[in-house]
Amino acid sequence: MTETTTRSELTLTPSEMAPFIQHTKIDVGSTREEMIAHAQEAISYGFNAAMVPASWVPLVAAELAGTGIGIASALDFPTVGVMTSAGKAAEAAEIARLGATQLDIGVQLGWLKSGMFDEFREDIAGVVRASGIPVKVMLELPLLSDAEKEAAVELAMEAGASYLKNASSGQIETANPASIRFLVDRARDGVLVKASGSIKGYAQGLELLRAGAVLLGTSAGIAIVTDSSDENTTSY
Repeated sequence: MTETTTRSELTLTPSEMAPFIQHTKIDVGSTREEMIAHAQEAISYGFNAAMVPASWVPLVAAELAGTGIGIASALDFPTVGVMTSAGKAAEAAEIARLGATQLDIGVQLGWLKSGMFDEFREDIAGVVRASGIPVKVMLELPLLSDAEKEAAVELAMEAGASYLKNASSGQIETANPASIRFLVDRARDGVLVKASGSIKGYAQGLELLRAGAVLLGTSAGIAIVTDSSDENTTSY
């Protein structure tokens, strides 16, 4: 049985999806108590990681110490491509020092569209080198032409990305199997795919995993693993 066939036939109960979910909380103005509660939810449900703003990484890292649950954060986000490369690398190193074990980063879309491929690649590579932790690259696929998508994927892998992401959030794209398969089909050995963007329900999450994603970034993780999503469920 091929890997593609294996993934397409993947069967999980809602609760079994928890180890694939990066439990996300990036609301503006989140309090200390809310972030502690978020970390405790990650423990209670057995999520893959807690995704939190960099400013809360030390607190969440302390809460999750010894649990085996990852501490993820994001950089050059939510507006991507606005930081200098030097600034991005310095912040990446600091976020890792504070306790993050994974880092999702925005990319310089304008540089890519300008044909500045070396600069685009080095912007990512600087973060990879400085942080020393797995880096997930948010490629914003809907904003790219077909040729730009191909270039972005290749350049991100050349830069040392550990994961390719279809988008940074639901404002860019609702995660869908077609985008995930596009990335999976082009990923080199050892490079994995994370799905992100308005992932709200169990069925949607399962389809993304079947398409080849190994991680789901969502703020609706509890609704997904309890199969309680409805028309009022929201997710980044």
